[in-house]
Amino acid sequence: MRGKVIAVCISEKRGTQKKNVGSAVFRESWGIENDAHAGDWHRQVSLLSYDKIEAFRARGAEVDDGAFGENLVVEGIDFRSLPVGTILDCNGVVLEMTQIGKECHSHCQIYQKMGECIMPTEGVFARVLRGGTISAGDLMEVRDV
Repeated sequence: MRGKVIAVCISEKRGTQKKNVGSAVFRESWGIENDAHAGDWHRQVSLLSYDKIEAFRARGAEVDDGAFGENLVVEGIDFRSLPVGTILDCNGVVLEMTQIGKECHSHCQIYQKMGECIMPTEGVFARVLRGGTISAGDLMEVRDV
């Protein structure tokens, strides 16, 4: 299974919407340089399927890339359907999926406006096994667990 990176997003502080920066450096066992969620833990990188964002927009949500707090927006891969442990390869950067979904402790601006948010159910998280650079337009490949 292959997909295309639509956006690469980062934020300086946790709990804020991320901004599409187009390209970023991923550091092994750390995450994305200059992103608030980088660190030595299991949720270094967050991913969201472009198709899920588009479906949410079709219901009337006005959301930019990064609005859900996602680092990578990828078209053509339904991350929610993949098991924890799945290996993703993008431009030599290797990610391992570590978590599917998350608890939404403080409802975000999107939830307050729309009554729902897709990140808790559709978002997945990964750690960086091999670093490098990922840019919008790069192809991502799903490898076996």
